[in-house]
Amino acid sequence: MKVILSVCSLTLAALGFFWVFGLRVNATASMPRGIYRLAPDAPERGDLVSVCLEQGYFAILALDRGYLRPGSCPNGLEPLLKRVAGMPGDHIEVGQDGIAINGRLWPQSRAVSWDSHGRPMPEAGSIGSRTIPESLALVLSDWHPGGFDSRYFGLVPMASLRKVEPVFLITPEGE
Repeated sequence: MKVILSVCSLTLAALGFFWVFGLRVNATASMPRGIYRLAPDAPERGDLVSVCLEQGYFAILALDRGYLRPGSCPNGLEPLLKRVAGMPGDHIEVGQDGIAINGRLWPQSRAVSWDSHGRPMPEAGSIGSRTIPESLALVLSDWHPGGFDSRYFGLVPMASLRKVEPVFLITPEGE
């Protein structure tokens, strides 16, 4: 019993340490697994960001399918880790090959019809071809072709983005 209590205490202390120092763990496959640190600067195009899904259909879907686990977001889920692909004023074009931002096709941005467990994905393209409005951003995974991102849940509020930087990666970038 003492061993179990000690392990639980150490785990809680480690989680508290991580949280206080702005460290976050990414265990999902949509970006390299590892430890990331929250950065103080405002996110820019191309930056890695932590973002919380708004409460609703996509948050429920992410939890039900195991894309996200319980976590620190207001909706009770863990944040997603994505890359800022488009900012306010950028023109996005959704096509059969993927999403082009200002005329450049984003890598691995073609929507998939089925997830890795054979379940149908939500209808892609809700973001449509348009100019990104003020206060919204397009977040995509350039790491995993089946990443759960703006292709499915749409544009996200800029205010919800927190820039992150890798500290220690279990899966090296580009692998």
